[in-house]
Amino acid sequence: MKIVVKVGTSTLTYENGKLNLEMMEKIVRQISNLQNKGDKVVLVTSGAIGAGMGKLNILKRPKTLPEKQSLAAIGQGLLIGLYEKFFNEYGKTTAQLLLTKDDFSIRERYLNISYTLSNLLRYNVVPIINENDTVTVDEIKIGDNDTLSALVASIVEADLLIILTDIDGLYDRDPKADGAKMIDVVYDFSDALFEIAGGSSTDFGTGGMYTKIQAAKICYNSGVKMVIANGRLDNVLNKIAAGERIGTVFIPAKNPISNRKVWIAFNAQLSGKLTIDDGARQAILENGKSLLPSGIISTDGEYSVGDCVSIYDKDGKEIARGLINYTSDEVSKIKGLKSTDIDKVLGYKNYDEVVHRDNLVVIV
Repeated sequence: MKIVVKVGTSTLTYENGKLNLEMMEKIVRQISNLQNKGDKVVLVTSGAIGAGMGKLNILKRPKTLPEKQSLAAIGQGLLIGLYEKFFNEYGKTTAQLLLTKDDFSIRERYLNISYTLSNLLRYNVVPIINENDTVTVDEIKIGDNDTLSALVASIVEADLLIILTDIDGLYDRDPKADGAKMIDVVYDFSDALFEIAGGSSTDFGTGGMYTKIQAAKICYNSGVKMVIANGRLDNVLNKIAAGERIGTVFIPAKNPISNRKVWIAFNAQLSGKLTIDDGARQAILENGKSLLPSGIISTDGEYSVGDCVSIYDKDGKEIARGLINYTSDEVSKIKGLKSTDIDKVLGYKNYDEVVHRDNLVVIV
């Protein structure tokens, strides 16, 4: 079985920000045991900024970007050094990958990540992955290692993603509220799931339940089972891998989309926006059709052939993403026209479709 394990800052550190070495050792021991059973395991870890805070005895998370990046630079070396020490004690080899958003949005880099991870797992190495906090802005702002772990799970075609956090799972409301109940299983996605998800509650971590739901949606579409569980439970990784019902389980779609379409939906950089009419909306959502110029109401942004664009309905809701066959200037000229009229307007016609179904992903 192929497993991705994501460990959050709140699980790895004490309230004062210093690393919890006992917890790190427990996680490493469990991962090593899973590997001994024959499983392939990838570790996605937060904690670089928290480790840097602990090293400098800073008790409150700084707000400025340079301070956060500096702490990440200090903490990342400490974090990976400790992981390597613990894994070495169990005879395991590790490899470090520090990634940024560009590594996923640029197709060539995305494929290189896939090839590298596949080879590392073939060598029975434990890849240790973290967002490159010293250079990236988005991760530091929103704490997206949850999403990072889901993208990694998709790339390696994992069977299971386990997100370890400091609560038992997803609750139907604030876990501290009276009558709050944990949701054992999630079979599908709705806006209600995001509405009940809250933000971060610690000074040392930046991700909340909302980003975990985003991660679950990626896993759902990718065919990866996902579990949110309390990282402090005894032997939690081995129990989940063995099939025990712990935390909140997210069941993947019966018909997941291809890895390439996962990249289009969740990784490719968006360059523009198309707004379509009701007929085109129905054709895409209900009939599985391509997007033709006749269904386009308006276009926003500047994009070239092959760029990824968002597709919105008239109500302003994003329903799909896809790789465009025409430039923004060309689309502005042919929007609302029949495909047979493209050649008359542009003087040529490379495609009947503005976005072909093979390059289009429904995301509602």
